[in-house]
Amino acid sequence: MLELLHYSKSYDGKLTVKDVNLKVESGEIYGFIGHNGAGKTTTIKSIAGILDFEEGDILIYGKSIKKDPLACKSIMAYIPDNPNLYDGLSGIKYLNFIADIYKVDTNRRMELIDKYSKLFELDKNLGDSISSYSHGMKQKLVIIAALIHEPKLLLLDEPFVGLDPKASHILKQIMREICDAGGCIFFSTHVLEVAEKLCDHICIIKKGEIVKDGTVEEVVGDTSLEDVFLELADHE
Repeated sequence: MLELLHYSKSYDGKLTVKDVNLKVESGEIYGFIGHNGAGKTTTIKSIAGILDFEEGDILIYGKSIKKDPLACKSIMAYIPDNPNLYDGLSGIKYLNFIADIYKVDTNRRMELIDKYSKLFELDKNLGDSISSYSHGMKQKLVIIAALIHEPKLLLLDEPFVGLDPKASHILKQIMREICDAGGCIFFSTHVLEVAEKLCDHICIIKKGEIVKDGTVEEVVGDTSLEDVFLELADHE
């Protein structure tokens, strides 16, 4: 599971994310919603161990990302909103590079690369240079790379951007399968209809502070997530 305990992050002396407390249980898809600049990507990068932070702690299955970063990173995967890859590599070389980092057994990696590359219809392009890939193909490659070491925690920042409808549907299915197997998902999205249908839990962040947090039913009530979000966004 994932737990943020009084997490705060500053940039240039300005507090960007303020005293955030949240908990993502095993088996749960947790949607992190907010307008641009609300602190979503900053929080996700801190969970992933990319950004340091001043106050609080972040626990991943009981281990601190500050005190035991390697143990935390070994059981999670991060999919950014903009895939920055090694364009000089082919797709398959990149996947093997990631598998080597996570020490994935050769037979297991081949099995998973074959499975996911076919699911995302990238199998015929794995021998091509990444520089020839479209944005959507790069996004698919990053997703496959995240899945081949079978993470317990999957962090996704706007994961559906650039994906075609079929690939988006497949990713949603995989997210649920990971949770059904005991993992957990923490992701941000601007597609509120997707969050409402897919998530077990919703957290809305505004100007670095949580303004709404609960199960989908608790947050949405008898309205819609879009209505709730717009009301909170307009309210000062």
